[in-house]
Amino acid sequence: MPDEPQWPTDDDDADLDTPVAESTVQVSRPSVDQPTMRFPVAAVLTPPSTPEPPRSSPVRSDPNGGHGPALPSNGSGGVPGGSSSGKPHGAVGPDGGQPRQAPAEPPRAAPVRIAPGEHGKPAPVVEPKSDQTRVVPKPEVVHRPDQKTTELSVPPGKIENGGPQGGDPRVSMAANAKTARVDQLPKTEPSWFDQPVRPESPRQEPQRTEPQRAEAQRTEMLRVDQLQRYEPPRGEQPQRPEPARSEPPQRQEPLRADQLQRHEPPRADQPHRQEQIRETLPVSGYDEEPEDRLTSDEPKKSRKPLAVVLALLVVAALAGATIYAVKEFGGPAAVETKPPAPPANVQLLVKAATAGAPAPSAAGVKAAITGPAGNAALGTLTGSIIDPAGGTALWQQGDTTPATPASSLKILTAAAALLSLDKTAQLSTKVVQGAEPGTVVIVGGGDPTISGTPGSSVYPGAATLDDLVNQVKQKGPVTKVLFDLSRYTGEALGPQWETADIAGGSVAPIVPFMLDGGRLDPKKDVSARTGSPAQTAADAFAQRIGAPGATAGTAPQGAQVLGEVKSAPIEQLVDNMMQISDNVLTEAVAREVAIKSGNEPSFAGGVKAVRDILTKNGFDLTGANFVDGSGLSATNRIPARLLAEVLATAAKPSLDDPRTAKLRPLLTALPVAGGSGTLAGRYGGNASDGKGWVRAKTGTLTGVNALAGMVVDVDGRVLVFAFMSASNRNPETEVRPGLDAMAAALRGCGCS
Repeated sequence: MPDEPQWPTDDDDADLDTPVAESTVQVSRPSVDQPTMRFPVAAVLTPPSTPEPPRSSPVRSDPNGGHGPALPSNGSGGVPGGSSSGKPHGAVGPDGGQPRQAPAEPPRAAPVRIAPGEHGKPAPVVEPKSDQTRVVPKPEVVHRPDQKTTELSVPPGKIENGGPQGGDPRVSMAANAKTARVDQLPKTEPSWFDQPVRPESPRQEPQRTEPQRAEAQRTEMLRVDQLQRYEPPRGEQPQRPEPARSEPPQRQEPLRADQLQRHEPPRADQPHRQEQIRETLPVSGYDEEPEDRLTSDEPKKSRKPLAVVLALLVVAALAGATIYAVKEFGGPAAVETKPPAPPANVQLLVKAATAGAPAPSAAGVKAAITGPAGNAALGTLTGSIIDPAGGTALWQQGDTTPATPASSLKILTAAAALLSLDKTAQLSTKVVQGAEPGTVVIVGGGDPTISGTPGSSVYPGAATLDDLVNQVKQKGPVTKVLFDLSRYTGEALGPQWETADIAGGSVAPIVPFMLDGGRLDPKKDVSARTGSPAQTAADAFAQRIGAPGATAGTAPQGAQVLGEVKSAPIEQLVDNMMQISDNVLTEAVAREVAIKSGNEPSFAGGVKAVRDILTKNGFDLTGANFVDGSGLSATNRIPARLLAEVLATAAKPSLDDPRTAKLRPLLTALPVAGGSGTLAGRYGGNASDGKGWVRAKTGTLTGVNALAGMVVDVDGRVLVFAFMSASNRNPETEVRPGLDAMAAALRGCGCS
């Protein structure tokens, strides 16, 4: 908290017969909103260049430093010669009576007092000999938004010096003071603060008349808020001033405010003088010194040392890392490495199928298969076992006799597709612009796998109806939907197909546009189907596009395509139809084979195309007679040997045969015993030895069961087989387990 000024108790001018005019420099604060500050006259004026004789005035006291003689007292605590009554001249309390009490804490700065002259009277006025003046650096002022403007007045009259030891002069306020900006004043020579002060002889102050005193009281005001703010040079802390010297200041002439010259910032070697001026500035009219008057800014701490320290730490860390790396990885000594450990002796439980394994013999295979093949539950059994490495038939039983293959016929359709179609080809479904505005036409592309509910399809990689709808929506509003089924011809149901199979989930009408294979539950591979899959799919499209409904129609030639979705590649479609034995997808693939080979896309065209392609690739279709591509018709007949020969060509150990390279995906499309597709729940009990080793396609119709595939025996030899049974026994508990046992017997055969 700022120091309290010490108020005199006696009037300094009480003993004067005639009022004495005193030159003053004051901070004018006429009201509570505008307090008054006192500044030493030495902070504003400089002495004349010609030294004067020393004065005999006593030295003012320094309450803080304790140097120099103490001020005389008149016994009342005031300045000698003063009075205890009346308002003192210059600076008293607000009411002119008793002074305010100072706070309890020790003051940091003492008020400026007028050192008395002889006999307790005020010291005589020093008449200056020169007009040279200088404004000392201004005290630091911190302005606050809630503070009023403070002005500094400089009297035009004569100025009293406080005493021989540099005491501060008193200043009185003039009512008609004018304002002058300090920054507009010219520069002057260094002030007498920088020069040694020589004593001068005391002088008697002449008596002044009332007009002279009034003239001396006229001042010009300087606004404190316009003074330049003093900041000590960076890197130097202000120092407390040394005790004042005993030499009195030189004589000065009274100067007007308009003669004051602009203050120059102090030199770097004089911060202690500025601090001394700031610490000796008193305040009158208030109990406390304003904080913005005496508070000094501490020099801002620089962050440069911290940055330097951090940089040094980083450099040291990098240097240490470099030294460590050199010692660890470099140096004259070579790093010795240990030889690698010998490979582990791995005993493979699964042997790779190879032609170098012991060749099985017909006698060995017959000995292994005779028992399972003699199961009475199998009824009429035909079959064939072939060694694909040499193409040798190891076991035959009615292998050339045509029999009902059921779904094992899909092996022939899949083989024809892999031999004739591009494995990466896709089935495309498009929506084109209709003949009328707002009309669109869905052009069926033969893809029965389009998913009506994303994430709920049994067809991996299927396109979605929502994708097609969103593409069309972006082209504009749709008011009418047509669907074009002209890609296929002929009947939608195959020969001897029963309509009951639609509700039973085995099949749906074969059309080029449908959703989820016509299933009512798209999540189940065996689910009831719809009898009108194209209409159902077109209505779902119209409902999502915002049209009232869909009707059959024909797309204009060369119409603009508004949207298109594509199926999974042909190779994946073949795999999918074999795994879940999907009849609808198989018939769609057969029609694509027909279109590719130039046949009509119908049941008859598909059958013809399959036969033509297999015959072209060297397969003997003698005795084969089928009317569809899926094997759903009970009138289909093929010999077991045809199935075995197609599988043996796909399973050859060498890819020298171009047919083998094309048919190889047929083997991976076969369900795994006890693991996937239609064999996932089979191969338990007596057939458990074949679990995981047998891959085969199943076939089931009423009274008919078939199994055709491949197996790897214990010697690592691949064998292919085809078994077809005609039996009235229970297929679930007797016939199918009997066929599984025959294939498992081949797995345990060391038939060399």
